Amino acid sequence: MIQVNDFLYGKMELPMVFSDLLNTDALKRLGGIHQSGAIFLVNPGICHSRLEHAIGVTMLIRILGGSELEQIAGLLHDISHTAFSHVGDYVFGNTDEDYHEKVFAEVLCKSEVPDVLLKYGYDINQILYGTFDILEQSMPALCADRLDYTLRDGVHGNIISRQRAREFLTAVVLKDGKIAINKEVEVEWINETFEKLNNEVFRLPLHLYANGKMAELIKKFLDKGLLVESDLFKTDTLLLNKIRTSYEGYEAIKSIKQLKGFAEFMRHGAVPKIKKRTLNALLV
Repeated sequence: MIQVNDFLYGKMELPMVFSDLLNTDALKRLGGIHQSGAIFLVNPGICHSRLEHAIGVTMLIRILGGSELEQIAGLLHDISHTAFSHVGDYVFGNTDEDYHEKVFAEVLCKSEVPDVLLKYGYDINQILYGTFDILEQSMPALCADRLDYTLRDGVHGNIISRQRAREFLTAVVLKDGKIAINKEVEVEWINETFEKLNNEVFRLPLHLYANGKMAELIKKFLDKGLLVESDLFKTDTLLLNKIRTSYEGYEAIKSIKQLKGFAEFMRHGAVPKIKKRTLNALLV
């Protein structure tokens, strides 16, 4: 068994399959990918990783009684995110913000993950073609992925407290195999929190600037041949280091941190078009 610890869900022991998965290069890489993209450059307090989110989703599915296979799917669901997360979508003009889903199968199959799963009696096709109702639901339904990032990003974005998030989790239940809420006040709270997260964190001009400028810089360096697409499947630090090897890149990163050209960019720059997100949690 391996013990994991999370500020939302506490301590938990997981079977050895999770230990072996967490030791793969593909999962270790997620530890170097910021959940909120390049926002940490202008707001250092928002610096949590994709791996933290992936482990959190796994733990939530386990708490709710989901199968081990669905827990594994939860751990792996973001494995194909590029460096700086959704910045990759802005680089490639992907307005649906699902670039990582389009390359998911390729990234997963090229990793060590299939061999690890085989060792424990699973097949990669179970992940690729399985149905996981706790993990994923189409918007505006609640699911483990959407719920974890709402609470996690909300705490890190200082729009909710950790204590309030943990209090909310006591009202989370399964209804017909899907996530639901058993208190009306908590239904209203999570729906309001989701809207607040979108308006005050995801769409905050400062944050749009950081992610938009980073996307603009990466795209420019790709066009110049200073970066190649595979660089986006490194960690944030490795990609930053490669950008900074040129004087132009070094100065560009510094200018983002110093908010140079902020007003001009917000008026005329390639500001990310954040897709509209809604939530409609259900009461049981």
